[in-house]
Amino acid sequence: MFGNNKNETTKPKTTGFTSSPSNSLNSLVKGTTIEGTVRSESDIRIDGLIKGELFCESKVIIGPSGAIEGEISCQNAVIEGTFKGSISVRDLLVIKESAKVSGDVKTEKLVVNAGAIFNVNCSMTGKGAAPKNTTSNSKPKVINPNISKTNEKARQVG
Repeated sequence: MFGNNKNETTKPKTTGFTSSPSNSLNSLVKGTTIEGTVRSESDIRIDGLIKGELFCESKVIIGPSGAIEGEISCQNAVIEGTFKGSISVRDLLVIKESAKVSGDVKTEKLVVNAGAIFNVNCSMTGKGAAPKNTTSNSKPKVINPNISKTNEKARQVG
């Protein structure tokens, strides 16, 4: 009716992190404080303050002015601001150089940039970690017997 001009839809830019399927982003702006429990199925960015619990099925971003005091459970997280408490990340936790993090951290993958303050008890839960065999009494196998003999001679000399 108005000609042959076709409107093209623009595709959203990708950021390299796995986001929620709907590509939605919740945001808590600077100057806002929430006390209690927050639950989110999509990404959430915190530039204000949360005192309590945050349960997110996707990515949590704590911006440079953001702070959380309490507990976080999420898929991925990026911390640029302040976090104090217990955080459990099922995939990747990135601590930026401006971050101040203290408490307990449980994650599969961790990146801490130089300059960050990172005073935590950390537990890594890598998928590739071999299970511990506590019932085996067998000795480790020597692949190259010459290496073992050389090490034994060095111990006797020293």
